[in-house]
Amino acid sequence: MVAKTPASNETDIAVIGGGLVGSAIAWGLGRLGHAVTVLDEGDIAYRASRGNFALVWVQSKGLGMPEYAGWTKASAEQWPGFAAALHEETGLDVRYEQPGGFILCLSEAELEARRDAMMRLHNQPAMVKYPYEILDHAETKRRMPAIGPDVAGSSFCPLDGHVNSLRLFRALHQSFSRHGIDYRPEHDVQTITPLADGFEIIGAWGRLKAGKVVLAAGLGNARLGPMVGLHVPVKPSKGQIIVTEKAAPFLPHPVVTIRQTDEGGVMIGDSQEDLGFNTVVTNPVISTMAERAVRMFPVLGGLNVVRTWSALRVMTEDGFPIYDQSASYPGAFVATCHSGVTLAANHALTIAPLIAAGMFPEDRFGVFSARRFHVPAAA
Repeated sequence: MVAKTPASNETDIAVIGGGLVGSAIAWGLGRLGHAVTVLDEGDIAYRASRGNFALVWVQSKGLGMPEYAGWTKASAEQWPGFAAALHEETGLDVRYEQPGGFILCLSEAELEARRDAMMRLHNQPAMVKYPYEILDHAETKRRMPAIGPDVAGSSFCPLDGHVNSLRLFRALHQSFSRHGIDYRPEHDVQTITPLADGFEIIGAWGRLKAGKVVLAAGLGNARLGPMVGLHVPVKPSKGQIIVTEKAAPFLPHPVVTIRQTDEGGVMIGDSQEDLGFNTVVTNPVISTMAERAVRMFPVLGGLNVVRTWSALRVMTEDGFPIYDQSASYPGAFVATCHSGVTLAANHALTIAPLIAAGMFPEDRFGVFSARRFHVPAAA
């Protein structure tokens, strides 16, 4: 392995992207003793991490790809150990909680659609089994007394939870120094050139030679992938978020569109817009989100909004992740998804060791390869 010398122009593994996906993978690689350099574009990037909703979510994942449901469930199972390891290393409690989560329905039609979606999800061949319940208004209110009369019912899964994602991000970065990870902000990557014994990465900041390279640059992976023989068809999906002032605890469970943080503020966010790279907050969308939230929890109508923002999710053509390795240039990997918080434990504890070993096993990860978008060509 390359010696861990700060600001070296050579490293074992270069991770391109310092958001939650890249940081979790880098942390996992560093714990294994590899010399890791993280090249992060910085806060000018279309950073999905800044807009995440901080859910560790299992229910409703995997319709159309049951293997993704299993992958998500596996990450939820690894989250307690992941959070404990970060706490041990940094003293930071990322406030991971798994009280179970709800999806609320504001009409009988919505509730029936939710019931049907969960049945179709769990009836898929090869679907991993896990518990869930469809609840009427009365049972939902018994478990969450603050709901309003417009809530017809809900679905509930005991595997769902949430975390303080800002503390998670801080804990990962704080652990970098412990593991000798060389974090380089403001290091936008212009080109990656495969070499006989690795890769040369070039930016305005200079050059870096790496034995392996991991593309974790979110939307930037679409541009970087072809440089190392990888197809990464990702596009932006705009999401907007409302944050209220702090309030006395009233929401004991996260809801897929509403969660009360450990600090008391309430986050509201359920929009998905296909508007390219537009990140402007728009009142019509924010208003609709707020109106539905108040119908679900009338107490929200008395709280002040302290900030709103929007960010860009990283979406593939089918909405599922891509984990791939280059056939043309061994040692080049890509990891991209829109659930960087939920999957952080998997990225740190499963993906990182596989990258270190040099291969994603086909029997486990072939389904996540971008080859799925070119079935005739791959057949």
